Amino acid sequence: MFYHLFQYLDRLYNIPGTGMFQYISFRAAAAVILALLVVVIFGRRIIDFLRRQQIGEEIRDLGLEGQLQKRGTPTMGGVIILVAILVPILLFGRLDNVYVQLMIGSTLWLGFIGGLDDYIKVFRHHKEGLKGRFKIVGQVGLGLIVGTTMWLSDDIVVRDKVVDPIETVYCNDEGEVIASHTRNVVVSSERIKTTQTTIPFIKNNEFDYRWLTGGRDTAAWLLYVAVAILVITAVSNGANLTDGLDGLATGVSVPIVAVLGALAYLSGHIVYADYLNIMYIPDAGELVVFAAAMAGALIGFLWYNSYPAQIFMGDTGSLSIGGIIAVFALCIRKELLLPLLCGVFLAESLSVMMQVSYFKYTKRRYGEGRRILLMSPLHHHYQKKGIFETKIATRFWIVSLLLAAITLVTLKIR
Repeated sequence: MFYHLFQYLDRLYNIPGTGMFQYISFRAAAAVILALLVVVIFGRRIIDFLRRQQIGEEIRDLGLEGQLQKRGTPTMGGVIILVAILVPILLFGRLDNVYVQLMIGSTLWLGFIGGLDDYIKVFRHHKEGLKGRFKIVGQVGLGLIVGTTMWLSDDIVVRDKVVDPIETVYCNDEGEVIASHTRNVVVSSERIKTTQTTIPFIKNNEFDYRWLTGGRDTAAWLLYVAVAILVITAVSNGANLTDGLDGLATGVSVPIVAVLGALAYLSGHIVYADYLNIMYIPDAGELVVFAAAMAGALIGFLWYNSYPAQIFMGDTGSLSIGGIIAVFALCIRKELLLPLLCGVFLAESLSVMMQVSYFKYTKRRYGEGRRILLMSPLHHHYQKKGIFETKIATRFWIVSLLLAAITLVTLKIR
């Protein structure tokens, strides 16, 4: 909103200082600060309100140390995160940007699904919450919306670089050629609709879904929509499974969001994109403001969510965080980096799938179900081994930070 307002005022009255709001870096910094302030100032009031309404999580006894002490802790804290994301982006984001519109819509969509799940748990006293199939329908619906928008919107394009080889010849004083060097120089570019995405560790790291469909455009875009559905469902559920210890999902998500923001800035900057030989995505740089608001909201939420947690984010927060990360990656064509960047979410999901599959297999074969882990998801396995939850959460944060650093390094290691 401020971007458009001050642009208008600057054009009309030429007011000094209004030009600052044209810079992504300034608006991103302002979004971080405002998100932090929203959480710290209003978080306590929201927690007190939820406690007065007795909106606490009913915790089942799983035999974990300190678990029952958390009974009565308010849940639905994801509302704080969502408000702290939406307020800064509405104030400092460019609301005419298609990527920002997609992110705002995805945040509201997933917040509604997660909030409905928490509502059923808390007010209807159904421990399972919203049935799994309805969650999947909501995630698939968002995938369809995002995928088809990426397909049909004329504002979502990439710049296809046209390069010419330029040869530089080095001669000695006698005019004899002693060396030569050939380099590619970008001479022009054009805006194109494409199903290209980024694939890590490959020199020419652009993978086109058309290659899997024999060059058929419609089939390629249908495949892309299917990939969008898969990515959003997988990452959203992975974040949901990771939310099991105080501060775990929150702390793990911060490095992921920070890296996605950095990748959005590089992809949306024509000079850096050319230098790094990555896709230049016009207008994608505006997503930096959204990433900044989300990072500020998550860091601020740790103020109340770190051990011992004064509030849980609930599915309102965890489903939204995972889905937002997935949609963000799709917007900047980095969805194939998510298995690396979101490695903690992946490990948590795989631990559950392996545990359930092995238990069912051994029960059929031996008449008695057996387990690979002491308990799933993975963080509960370490709890069962006697490791205190703050140490588990901190180590998972470190792993997430390491994976984030490796993801950034893939820009150069090819």
